[in-house]
Amino acid sequence: MSATNSEAAISAAGQPFMPRQPREPVVRLGSVTKRYGEVLAIDDVTFSLDAGTVTGFLGPNGAGKTTTLRLLLGLTEPTAGQALVFGRRYRELDQPARRVGAVLESNDFHPGRSGRDHLRMLALAAQIPPRRVEEVLALVEMEAAADRRVRTYSLGMRQRLGLAGALLGEPELLVLDEPTNGLDPAGVRWLRTFLRRYAARGRTVLVASHVLAEVAHAVDRVVIINDGRLVVHAGIDGLTTGGRTLEDAYLELTSGEAR
Repeated sequence: MSATNSEAAISAAGQPFMPRQPREPVVRLGSVTKRYGEVLAIDDVTFSLDAGTVTGFLGPNGAGKTTTLRLLLGLTEPTAGQALVFGRRYRELDQPARRVGAVLESNDFHPGRSGRDHLRMLALAAQIPPRRVEEVLALVEMEAAADRRVRTYSLGMRQRLGLAGALLGEPELLVLDEPTNGLDPAGVRWLRTFLRRYAARGRTVLVASHVLAEVAHAVDRVVIINDGRLVVHAGIDGLTTGGRTLEDAYLELTSGEAR
């Protein structure tokens, strides 16, 4: 056996060398189509997301973003194709709250319940230790308002509370729909920093947003859909070369002329 083959067969620890297997994408949509009667909401969409990335999910109103997120989270079923998280359908995950955290709406709260009690109810339902409630309140900087009733919260505070709920299970994947709605500039900057640090720990973020300037600062990659079809899935650097902004690229790719 040659020296090269010997090195391939035996590791430095004296154990047989095992080639590293490619990791399963955290998110994988394969030829996903969704019809509502005669309406084609999603048309043969395919893309995947790897661990440790923040991906901006962009598209005009009615492009199919929310439908795609609902398919991914098992809230509706595809007409064709597969929408998988960690290689499985969402409903097949063991303890899904510990794998996936999601915020699709900022008004899914009982208005008479305090923020802390809202989180306690979520933790109880997901069998998450009560101490985690205090940890996520600190993470989203909501300790001072935690005992106020949710009906007194601003939209930005509700966004933070929704994010706190999504973080209860310390999930590996965060799915956020328009998370900057209602946040002031300081809140937007805080969220951007939080998501970047979250991904730096090997977690994955998929964030749908219309705030293109903020997306450009926060994400590694961009997925753009239009009329239910995938337009582009690329690194942010590849879309913003030569002085072109993300807004320039987005408008070019989603304009009537581009179609």
